[in-house]
Amino acid sequence: MLTTVIFDFDGLIIDTETAWYHSYKDVLREHYQVDLPLDVFAKCVGSDDASLFHYVQANLTGTLDVGALKKEAAELHHEKMELEQERSGVRSLLEDAHRAGMNIALASSSSRSWVSHFLRELSLLPYFDILITKEDVKKVKPAPDLFLCVLDRLNVTAAESIVFEDSLNGLKAAQTANLKTVIIPNPVTEHLPFTDYFMKVGSMDQVNLQELMTR
Repeated sequence: MLTTVIFDFDGLIIDTETAWYHSYKDVLREHYQVDLPLDVFAKCVGSDDASLFHYVQANLTGTLDVGALKKEAAELHHEKMELEQERSGVRSLLEDAHRAGMNIALASSSSRSWVSHFLRELSLLPYFDILITKEDVKKVKPAPDLFLCVLDRLNVTAAESIVFEDSLNGLKAAQTANLKTVIIPNPVTEHLPFTDYFMKVGSMDQVNLQELMTR
């Protein structure tokens, strides 16, 4: 029986990823004369930024100041996110899960402060029984640690749970944890080679929780 739904955050609940891509792309082009292809950025979606900074350094003359690059991109990202709302269908799916008495968890490679800030701004935080973020584990996605931590804290099994993800790193993490996964890509991740998922849809509006529970 399905008792637990586990949500990713960035790019799934709110599309921070598209804004991050354009923020880094704009800053790198203007201040570093480095082009940032979408497929390069997509490799770090759902995980950490190591591959992004490795790419920039490899295409940059001189030494990269990672801190300065992060600061410039973050300032631009803040501007882009000011009017951003949750993705379509998110609130209604959370409400359906809450009414059904299900455990509602979040498993994110981002920091707790980052996740909590947006959830509060969107008035979505009260829906979640538990938030598991990078502070809670040794390795973030594509390692399964975040999902395994959710299962342990809620004392539920993988068979009782389903994950909602937008990234390939998130799917890999869920698969390693033996979790069924519903893929809901965003504009940054829609081209990624997702395979062996439970279901793939364009938005949470297309997710029927009762149907998932019976399947």
